[in-house]
Amino acid sequence: MKLLVDIGNTRIKWARVQDDEWLQSGITNLESVAELPSQISEWSEIDELWISNVAGNVIGRQILELGVKQAHIISSQKLQCGVNNGYAEFAQLGSDRWASLIAAWNMLRSKCLVVTSGTATTIDALSERGEFLGGLILPGIDLMQSSLTEATDQLEAIRGQYAPFPLNTADAMFSGALQACCGAVERQRMLLGNDVPIIVSGGSADVLEPYLGKSAQKPYVGEPVQKIDNLVLRGLLLISKEMEVINK
Repeated sequence: MKLLVDIGNTRIKWARVQDDEWLQSGITNLESVAELPSQISEWSEIDELWISNVAGNVIGRQILELGVKQAHIISSQKLQCGVNNGYAEFAQLGSDRWASLIAAWNMLRSKCLVVTSGTATTIDALSERGEFLGGLILPGIDLMQSSLTEATDQLEAIRGQYAPFPLNTADAMFSGALQACCGAVERQRMLLGNDVPIIVSGGSADVLEPYLGKSAQKPYVGEPVQKIDNLVLRGLLLISKEMEVINK
């Protein structure tokens, strides 16, 4: 039995998997990593741990100390699961982005944009041959707003609502952050091809997804936007299965 673990900047997502069957999944805070054995059923039956970690070495060591027999912390490769990594220094690509690209390619097998919306927003492009062409990193919706409130005395941290032309400060901040993320996605889609699909995932995907795939209130021509939960975990499972075949 495998435990797939996505250690992000603010949260840990996990799934307990047997073959292709997802038996249990959940989310916990970074500070609660030591509590995972009590949160996960049949912990003693888990014999493989597959981890994507972008939160640093300290929490990585804490995960390894949980005592699972085989622990694998993934890193980006030059070629894996059908995806060719075009990063200038391929190992510097974040493991979460790499796993997400692998999951997206194996779902669609086509040119697409892979958008992850969380603490940061990442917008990564795949070619029709599974080549990672490059991507953007920008602050996430919440981080954009918090940076404004921290740097500006007269702006309060009040959650606003989206409006095309906001008439109060809270709405202006939220709408500005949302439009900035959407605008970056739309620009990359225009550069990649106006008919390519967008896959969106991450903690803020529910916020971002309804506003994607639109330009001046007109929908893009072609494939729709798809929200896919747990994209990193899906990629981890694919990586684990390929490694099993290689190591036989």
